[in-house]
Amino acid sequence: MPEDRPTLPPVRLHSEAELARDALATPLLTRAVRLARWAGPDTRVGAGGELVDEQLPAAAEELGLGAEGDGPAYASEAWRAAVDTGLVEVQDPADDDAEHGTVTAGENLAVITSGAPQDILAIWLDALEAVHADAIAPLLDDLADAIRADGEIDYEALDWDPDAEAEFLDGVLGNLYLLTVTEHGAGDEPVPLPALAASMIVPDDMGEPTDDVLEQVSVAMMRLDDQFRLFEPVGLVEYRPVDEALMAEEGEEPAPPVDDEDVSRYGLVKLTPLGLYGIRARMLEAGIDAPAVGELAGKGADVLLDGLARYPELAARAETEQWLARREPADSARDLLAAARGADAGAPLRRLHCQQALTLVGPQAEPAVRAVLDDVELGGLARVWLAERGASDVPAPPESMIFWLAIDTIAAQLDAADGDLEELQGLVEGLVGRHSGFFDAAWRVEHPGTAEVLEAMGRLHPDKRVAKEARKAAFKARSRSGG
Repeated sequence: MPEDRPTLPPVRLHSEAELARDALATPLLTRAVRLARWAGPDTRVGAGGELVDEQLPAAAEELGLGAEGDGPAYASEAWRAAVDTGLVEVQDPADDDAEHGTVTAGENLAVITSGAPQDILAIWLDALEAVHADAIAPLLDDLADAIRADGEIDYEALDWDPDAEAEFLDGVLGNLYLLTVTEHGAGDEPVPLPALAASMIVPDDMGEPTDDVLEQVSVAMMRLDDQFRLFEPVGLVEYRPVDEALMAEEGEEPAPPVDDEDVSRYGLVKLTPLGLYGIRARMLEAGIDAPAVGELAGKGADVLLDGLARYPELAARAETEQWLARREPADSARDLLAAARGADAGAPLRRLHCQQALTLVGPQAEPAVRAVLDDVELGGLARVWLAERGASDVPAPPESMIFWLAIDTIAAQLDAADGDLEELQGLVEGLVGRHSGFFDAAWRVEHPGTAEVLEAMGRLHPDKRVAKEARKAAFKARSRSGG
């Protein structure tokens, strides 16, 4: 298995144009743009760039939120986003006697209407970073309790570790991302909040969680509930909040974190297409390898085949289709076959992906495929491809090529199996069953993976007698090669 295989599967992203449209439609950015256009010379802001309290009702009215209730709070949030994303510029007071700063349009306000999709997405990412910072900030009640008599915050009493808060939240978002992009994972289905909280708290080797662990999960769920409520307006997630009837009153025990009858009451969260883009962008910024389908489309055939080694089946097909769409079929076939050669550890899997890619090329690949019929490494897969297409005049392979292809195929499948060996076991049984005296011939095959493959066949074959033959053949192969 390639040593550089990343821990994250490739994500299938929407186009930048689609994502930019999604970004512009998010409630937070929409409101921020409206307030940036509303602001003028008479707009008053405080020392931190925030709208003064007297301005908030008017700002809320501008957004159609009403001057009462939560309207001013939403307006304040949207204004902070406008400042953080450069939609407005705030200047400090010109002199010490001035009470308020002044506001002018920011450079990014024009970008909203005239910028390229990537420019829009850069603005949205700034908004996401600002919301992320708010999400890990101390709770207001905790802040109030930590204010000293002189009005300053007692950070020791606050007991707040921003690094630990960020690490926990990023871990949750990373797990949600992984569940979304992994084949047979959550996909487009929402993930229950208890499962996300438990993924960060309950040890993998713990059977039944203890009461203490369950209480930690409950506390984490409530914190995540607050955080996902913040992330929804910026378009990161679709979120169904925790049912308020489950919230524990002061002095009461919190509700249990799992209810098999209606888990949706405990919160359901799903990353949006824009959210997938945003989490991936943050991961890349942090130096995490987070591949995306389409990244290999402009690369050579050698990079494609090596890259597909780390892709699950559906993503590999999508990546291959994008790569082929940029090239002429005949040229693609020649390049793929050339890149599939080699005796290194990754070569068998390259040949497997080459064979799979050729099935998408069509009949235009036939001349290139016929040109390698006599090639030791490629002749076997060429015959398989031609036979599957019902081609005529396909020469019968020599026995040595049959066994070489068998060893190469199993070597590739061992590399691709990633722990799932059920299908490979069926392949091994089928090969041995079709060829009498398989191991007498197989140990002589001049393939760099012969001994390793035969050892694996010995582990995989359920018949003890056959498994013993495989192990003997592996010993012979090692003795012959001097290994």
